[in-house]
Amino acid sequence: MLNSNESNNPDNRWMEMALDEARRGVGLTSPNPPVGAVIVADERKIGSGHHQKAGGPHAEIEALRDAQANHPRLIKGATAYVTLEPCSTSGRTPPCTEALKAAGIKRVVYGAKDPNPSHAGCADDILKAAGISVSSGVLATACENLIRPFTKWITTGLPYVIAKAGQSLDGRLTRPPGEPQWITSDSARAHGRRLRMRVDAILIGAETLRRDNPKLTLRDGSSSTKKEQPWRVVLTRSGNLPSDSLLFTDEYKDRTIVLHGMDFMDVLRDLAKRGITSVLVEGGGIILGQAFQCRQVDEVHWYIAPRICGSGRPSIAGLPLPASIELDDVRLLPMGDNVLVSGYPKWNPPS
Repeated sequence: MLNSNESNNPDNRWMEMALDEARRGVGLTSPNPPVGAVIVADERKIGSGHHQKAGGPHAEIEALRDAQANHPRLIKGATAYVTLEPCSTSGRTPPCTEALKAAGIKRVVYGAKDPNPSHAGCADDILKAAGISVSSGVLATACENLIRPFTKWITTGLPYVIAKAGQSLDGRLTRPPGEPQWITSDSARAHGRRLRMRVDAILIGAETLRRDNPKLTLRDGSSSTKKEQPWRVVLTRSGNLPSDSLLFTDEYKDRTIVLHGMDFMDVLRDLAKRGITSVLVEGGGIILGQAFQCRQVDEVHWYIAPRICGSGRPSIAGLPLPASIELDDVRLLPMGDNVLVSGYPKWNPPS
């Protein structure tokens, strides 16, 4: 959301529209990032679009096609707003810099630099050499936040990790024996399930499988999207898993992966080899503890219920963390009488 000063800047307003387009592709474009674009002429939008799936047209192409269908005479001399630096090399699709040049675009405004070190800034040189004005860094933080998973994947080769838990005020994931299963509210659990739309895989430990027999599927209205069901990954030491679990018997059983005796870093490397670029860790406490121990958690979503359990499994278990972990860009979202605390861990250099 733009503040009053930002909204007075036309570039910011148009980039916010491009961001809205990009958000429509979140979770659908892996291994590519979600990108949005808007074409503007005579101070009005003449075309818009977003990258919809890997291998499909990029956002710039979708926006140019939209403009061509509705305002073909206004494209030449128009300005293109793109959330990410236009691609400048051929891959599964031709470079967008060439399409922008061919369309007669006279100015390109983008938000985030390409996080691939070998590509960053290349579009500027190509477009400027063709006489196209280039402005970068517009709403850069918002644009960069949108592609955090892609940035980690392209710079480290490891999946982006989101840690999620629902706990009591005293840090318990489970209630005392004999009580109902759930700690958090229906709305909090539904919100947490929607995080699955953003990732390629969901990771749990064997104890969570035995205790909860979860589905780990997309629900809550996500059937209207074209997103494939995420991989369901179970990490186990013993391999002793109930064969009648939903993950092994439901219609998505072919989307279940069992990993034996791996530490968390080995899990991430294994998933990366399978082309998985993002993973949601849904527990339990030992798996979450391992993720924080190896400093690989990139985003946190913690749902807190106004309940004191006194016993039950802790939200972070296993070896003690070497130091406390502070979150950046913290957001608090009330959900009835539950509260979501989310943010990005600030990983200080190892001592």
